[in-house]
Amino acid sequence: MVSPYEIEELFPDTAAGSVRLPRQQAGSSPQGLAMTLVADYTVSTRAWLPSAALVTLLHESGVTTAGARAAISRLARRGVLESSRDGRHTFYRLTSMAASDLSSGGAWIAGFATRADTWDECWTLVAFSLPQNESTQRRLLRGQLRWLGFAPLYDGLWVSPDALNPTVKDGLVTIGGGAISVFRASHVELPIATNRNPIDAWDVAVIARHYEEFIQHWRPQLARVRSGKITGAAAVRARTEIMDTYRRFPLLDPQLPVQLMPDNWPRSRAGETFMAVYDGLAEAAEAHVRAAAARFGDPHPGIRAHTTAELAAGFSHTPDAG
Repeated sequence: MVSPYEIEELFPDTAAGSVRLPRQQAGSSPQGLAMTLVADYTVSTRAWLPSAALVTLLHESGVTTAGARAAISRLARRGVLESSRDGRHTFYRLTSMAASDLSSGGAWIAGFATRADTWDECWTLVAFSLPQNESTQRRLLRGQLRWLGFAPLYDGLWVSPDALNPTVKDGLVTIGGGAISVFRASHVELPIATNRNPIDAWDVAVIARHYEEFIQHWRPQLARVRSGKITGAAAVRARTEIMDTYRRFPLLDPQLPVQLMPDNWPRSRAGETFMAVYDGLAEAAEAHVRAAAARFGDPHPGIRAHTTAELAAGFSHTPDAG
């Protein structure tokens, strides 16, 4: 799935604290798949997974052995994974900070299409000014605003339909460099051809197309999921792929008000499809991940597939968890 935005803006190569979650690419990167795979079965427990098992599972998802090892190593350097050795065997698990970040992200992703669609018809506006030669700072600022659900109505004026909640406010406080102003306002329609509505900051037609492509790809597989015909490596591969794809939608469509969208906006249909596939494959995928871990050591009891309901409820973590 190709993003309608610049990848560097949507997924900056930075995150809060010392964890640097991998930047998304136009397709599924080995690091992205590895992070999704580990999180899908250990985010609540930070269970240890044998390195060889991770390599095997990634290879079954189409990543070369060398690519899998490189992805795991890079995630460790980024502070996403930490390692431990037992004799000749190496094990990895999520760091406490990464588990916390991914739990928060998982809660947002799982609840994304199920939240009540209420809107007070006001927009949050962020106006900023940076020197033209500050191209790197400008790119980082745009990336941070994307993460917070904003889109550019004009180059230095970004908008969001969300109220200024604590998450958004805290995120804006971390934005450094240049001058910045934040407003809450309603839009006034003008009877002129050049009038631009704030919703025009998003390419609604392109977002709808991404939703429809997602639905067309996954809906036909629901019957096989429900009948238990997708098992083993295929279950893990499909579950990792659908999460890796669906988790991009909250950035493409940050809960845009449905009353401003075309009729039959596909957000809820995409969400229903995601939950049916992701939850429907949980048992078979967990069994395969446990079997893969068992081939290279005793499977950790904390290995388990999380449902969308559990992700939406969130998990708590302590530095010594796992």
